[in-house]
Amino acid sequence: MLYVCGTPIGNMEDMTYRAVRILSEVELIAAEDTRNTLKILSRFNIKTKLTSYHEHNKESKGAQLIEMLKEGMDIALVTDAGMPGISDPGEDIIKLCYENNIEVTAVPGPTAVVTAVVLSGLSCRSYVFEGFLPKNKRQRAEVLERLKTETRTTVFYEAPHHLVSTLEELYKAAGDRKCAVERELTKKHETINRGTLGELLEYFRSNEPKGEFVIVIEGTDTEQLKNKELMQYENLSIREHYESYISKGLDEKAAMKQVAKDRNIGKRDVYKEVKG
Repeated sequence: MLYVCGTPIGNMEDMTYRAVRILSEVELIAAEDTRNTLKILSRFNIKTKLTSYHEHNKESKGAQLIEMLKEGMDIALVTDAGMPGISDPGEDIIKLCYENNIEVTAVPGPTAVVTAVVLSGLSCRSYVFEGFLPKNKRQRAEVLERLKTETRTTVFYEAPHHLVSTLEELYKAAGDRKCAVERELTKKHETINRGTLGELLEYFRSNEPKGEFVIVIEGTDTEQLKNKELMQYENLSIREHYESYISKGLDEKAAMKQVAKDRNIGKRDVYKEVKG
């Protein structure tokens, strides 16, 4: 069986009793960075053998781990901090296990995304986790475009040397929404900076970012978004409005129905403008 084990994101006291037991009992621990994991094992007197499994060797090492699991070995998977599979190559080995009919179970532990949402002071009812912004320009642009109309709280991870440039992009896409920029969660120098995106951008331009960061941004206001969309429709004729939906893939009937709903007019009125 593969045990997906959560480990502390900072404070070692967040290690669970079950995680200590499982890591002691398995035959092998696959770790993203063996140096970081050794610190945890040493702290809890765990003597289990370690092997590396990370982004740069996941294909070759993943195949090796699958063979070991098939032979009956119990293996634990850990990441540098938090739950494996979240913004790390753990998701690949988990998929491989399912493809090879190997059992997988989780040993839950801390994760920065949930911790950050709770501490943000923003809505926790529904949130979107984006992880690190993609390096690919097209994919990055797609994420930022979605953010413009996202009504749920959105969470990003970021490294200190990219924080200011990322905040600039987020501010350009989302506007001056409420935001929390959280640093070194659960560690000695944990810091929660709250304000608007514009305020926090100015703060970090003047104060060099240090440590690992989580950015939590409030969703856009539903009513404001609706009003913005209505203003956009006002600048279009009914035919242009209709054609905009056709270009998005709606059929004629669905497009007419949506135009009527957007403008609070009858479907006959739309039909007359479009077909008349």
